[in-house]
Amino acid sequence: MIGLRRRAPRTSDDRVVHLVAGRCLDYPDADLVAAVPGMRQALSEQDDPLAASRLSSLLEHLGSGTLADLQRTYVDTFDLSRKHALYLSYWTDGDTRRRGEVLGRFKTAYRSSGAVVDTHGELPDYLPMVLEFTARVDADAGRAILQEYRASLELLRIALQEKQSAYAGAVVAVCATLPGESPPDRAAVMEMVGMTGPHPTEAVGLEPYDPRLLPLQPVSPGVASRAPS
Repeated sequence: MIGLRRRAPRTSDDRVVHLVAGRCLDYPDADLVAAVPGMRQALSEQDDPLAASRLSSLLEHLGSGTLADLQRTYVDTFDLSRKHALYLSYWTDGDTRRRGEVLGRFKTAYRSSGAVVDTHGELPDYLPMVLEFTARVDADAGRAILQEYRASLELLRIALQEKQSAYAGAVVAVCATLPGESPPDRAAVMEMVGMTGPHPTEAVGLEPYDPRLLPLQPVSPGVASRAPS
């Protein structure tokens, strides 16, 4: 998905988790199904046994059933419901005008790290793309993006867990690579990002915990510090 330029070594456990989680969260195809045994093997070789256990249900799901069934489940989970959006800035900006500027920052982060990106028609905040960038290109910049959008990840995790989706394991695994414990519920996520007191005026008429209620997070130093060209 991303053209690469190698950077300094990073923690192997997290790199494998990010690669496997990102691949599993992408639309399933024959190549993904064929790669399941290799992903299981890679996880089994890591120092942290929890990394494999968090992703085991999803790998089992992807390794069983027909490709048509896998694709149908994926579409039902991610394409037919905005409650499980895989686009990180959707949770903070929805479809508002300011999201264009935010998406430009993602592109800038990729370019600043020397990545040549073929998005294959996806927006640059697509979680599988961010995870591949983090694992293969620039761990520090990628982690900063993931941490900046930690609330988006946690809300996605909660929504997938409520659906009892096997895909929840991938997001749980990613959140476990970031500092601190995952919040137990949506209210705790809102507290994590400082959403206390009355909702902003612009939120009138929106559902509680609508993605647009989350405040725009500050740009992390060194991740997306210049405007897109």
